[in-house]
Amino acid sequence: MAEKQRAQKVLVKRHSGVTRITHWTNVLALTLLLMSGLQIFNAHPALYWGMKSAFAHPWLSMRMVEVGGAPHGQTTVGGLHFDTTGLFGWSGAEGMRQQRGFPSWATIPSYRSLTDGRRWHFFFAWLFVINGLIYLAVGFIGGHIRKDLWPNRAQLKLSHVLHEISTHARFRFPKGEEARHYNVLQKGAYLAVVLVLLPLMLLTGLSMSPGFNAAVPHLIDVFGGRQGARSVHFISAGLIVLFIVVHLVMVVASGTWNNIRSMITGKYAIEVEPKGDAA
Repeated sequence: MAEKQRAQKVLVKRHSGVTRITHWTNVLALTLLLMSGLQIFNAHPALYWGMKSAFAHPWLSMRMVEVGGAPHGQTTVGGLHFDTTGLFGWSGAEGMRQQRGFPSWATIPSYRSLTDGRRWHFFFAWLFVINGLIYLAVGFIGGHIRKDLWPNRAQLKLSHVLHEISTHARFRFPKGEEARHYNVLQKGAYLAVVLVLLPLMLLTGLSMSPGFNAAVPHLIDVFGGRQGARSVHFISAGLIVLFIVVHLVMVVASGTWNNIRSMITGKYAIEVEPKGDAA
């Protein structure tokens, strides 16, 4: 009586050396960019739309308010107010709290310094941009973006997209040959970050630079003014953080070590069904 053999695990090449190096460089640069960006935000923890700050009408703010004679942290989004004491607006351990937008453990440097925050931010911004240009250049020339990241017609069908959403929501991931390639959700998320969010971050960052404004005066108008650019910059950063959180959840759910190994060595383990059954 024939007995079905178990699927065997085989290591296949998934990531090139350039992809792996630029990935880990991005991890470092993006982490320090986000943390130093929060330090810069803390210099004035409020966001507005338009060219100038309408101090009485921010669409988002983190501040300390007095409630019953005691200080509390309050985060305002639109017309909604949230008590965020200990985290946003009035942060730190009980008895050692201070007025600041984001807590000290989330910023680089941890102490208050707009000047040092800008130095960190600008240095790693250059590293991030140069690293990104290398990734895009190699990706387009070598065909990585076209072959590995660009969805094909079959993947763009609504039924296929809905199927992928359903399976991922239930933490069911592709196996065998399907695991060799990115699925449509991965491709869509990566392309949205690489081709939309990161360019937005770069352009809005440049729009807030007086020196760049002098060279390209009309760029800031695209975002409705300096404060509009600052708001779009903050929103884009928030969406990138959301992408990272979802990405890390999927990495853990689909196999932590297998995914980390593939980004270190380039090798990814997939299950392959044996060609025949053992007698």
